Amino acid sequence: MVLISLVLGIAAITFVLRDEIKSFTDRWLQPNRSQPHDYILNPNWDFSAPPTKREYHWTIKDKDHNPDGVYRPMILINGQFPGPLIEVNEGDTVVVHIDNQAVNATSIHWHGLFQNGTNWMDGTVGITQCPIAPGTQFTYEFRVDGQSGTYWYHAHHAVQASDGLVGPFIIHSKDERNLQKIKYATDRIVMVQDHYYDLSGALLIEYLANDRENAEPVPAGALINGKSIRKCEDLPNRKCDNSSASLQEFNLEQNQNHRLRFINVGAFAEFQIQIDEHEFAVTEVDGTDVFPEYYHRLNINPAQRYSIVITTNITNGDAYWLRARMITHCFAEQNPELVEEVRGIVRYTSSSPISVSIPPSSRDWPEVIELECRDMKTTDLHPAHPIRAPATTSALINLRTNFEIGAWRLSRGFFNASSWRAPVSSPTLHRFVTGFSTSNESFTESLANPFSVNSNSFHTPRELVYQTTGLRTLDILLQNFDDGNHPMHLHGHKFWVLAQGHGYPPSNLFASLDLENPLRRDTASVEAFGWTLLRFVADNPGVWAFHCHVSWHAEAGLLMQFITRAEEVAKWKLPDQDKRLCSLEGHDRGRGPDDEIWFGH
Repeated sequence: MVLISLVLGIAAITFVLRDEIKSFTDRWLQPNRSQPHDYILNPNWDFSAPPTKREYHWTIKDKDHNPDGVYRPMILINGQFPGPLIEVNEGDTVVVHIDNQAVNATSIHWHGLFQNGTNWMDGTVGITQCPIAPGTQFTYEFRVDGQSGTYWYHAHHAVQASDGLVGPFIIHSKDERNLQKIKYATDRIVMVQDHYYDLSGALLIEYLANDRENAEPVPAGALINGKSIRKCEDLPNRKCDNSSASLQEFNLEQNQNHRLRFINVGAFAEFQIQIDEHEFAVTEVDGTDVFPEYYHRLNINPAQRYSIVITTNITNGDAYWLRARMITHCFAEQNPELVEEVRGIVRYTSSSPISVSIPPSSRDWPEVIELECRDMKTTDLHPAHPIRAPATTSALINLRTNFEIGAWRLSRGFFNASSWRAPVSSPTLHRFVTGFSTSNESFTESLANPFSVNSNSFHTPRELVYQTTGLRTLDILLQNFDDGNHPMHLHGHKFWVLAQGHGYPPSNLFASLDLENPLRRDTASVEAFGWTLLRFVADNPGVWAFHCHVSWHAEAGLLMQFITRAEEVAKWKLPDQDKRLCSLEGHDRGRGPDDEIWFGH
């Protein structure tokens, strides 16, 4: 019966998708053209240019916008969704001037960037900064060093990223052509995301209310580079005008290699991605160039990035579907508005005119789609710049992840016995630095321990803070007692992914590890009722978040912190503009539910 239901379900989905797309055939088949928002990287980029300052001016405003035809309130950068591309070289200094003209406060986090020496520019509300109040300005300035590849930026205040504050951040290396083992003719960005029709603030209040049992808000659809098309007649209760909506097209020269940098900029859904009839090589993972391995489907969790290289040499036609399917098996509820697959078009170009009147007729891969939310198997992916994982570690951190229903029937996320609530007016970094500048013994005495949970300076039930001094190598063993998948992101560092599995880890886990050249990344998931082992060198001074990148889960408390090389952080003096943010009227606007709702008072 389960198999019959699955087959009938897939057939129904196929019918809906065919009907959803067929009626728009004439309109979305547009002539070959490139727009600035197509996110095509500069083919004449100078990888060897001397370090320079790259300056950006962003105005953040609220706007009703209809990416797929359905209007919804959004928060946009310079009126653009997704946000502007930042493209730099390793060694450049990035300056981003923020003018917040939106109704709520905000912040921008530079996902995956080390921020070595500029921890206060990490953009993490309640940890490294207070939010940027409405009607005020703030400037992010930092040097990009020691890393290259595909990154992105997003709001890190409540769940504002799902309202539109996302965009790509690409760092080029002088060695990029050598580290990428397959040469390619073009280089493009492909952002996939789940898409909601309601503002995140309202969804968050509903999600964190009592009797919800961690039933995450289910999206209505999905977008590729901010594009899709919905049938307005299917959504009579929504304001809709799809006359300007379109599918994302990728016009690729025939018989060439092309790099596509996939980024999941969504709040919740894992995607399974394919290009019909094409195998592809994975060549980069979260900013780490890897030796090519070939696949024809790619699973990508929120915040993860994968570069692929495809070869446009299939002879069955000149147009192929790029399919991005949300793995809806992991959704706790149903949404009658949901369309779970979004499509783009990969179109071959040549000296002959493009046939724009014929839709793709490409064939889907025959296997049943993935039903479980978890990382794709990455044990075959090895960095092109080999680094052996350290053989010895300073400590093993055992972290239990789960959701618990407590007082007032509220469901909250926990690392061990700690559930995080953002202190928007007193970030961890500010309190830590102030504690030393005022000789507060609860802070100064904490440096006596090279590794510990700092429960003297911080209230552990609300802030789980692991603190290290000197150079330490740490293992994190995550054991997930929840029925949901959790893509975990570590700020300020990359980690080695040493092992992942279902159930409990084997008793001989540490004796069987392959340390020669395991994958290094900054976001890895622990599947439902599974486990993941990560190892990282805590060498970057600062206060760094470690959290689930399902945005709803982080706001429900699934976040903890590391203070690394605390003896260095203790010497810091924070910039005046950072301290000023916490005293500005309105800096706490848009934080999500009030404490009375969050704590159930």
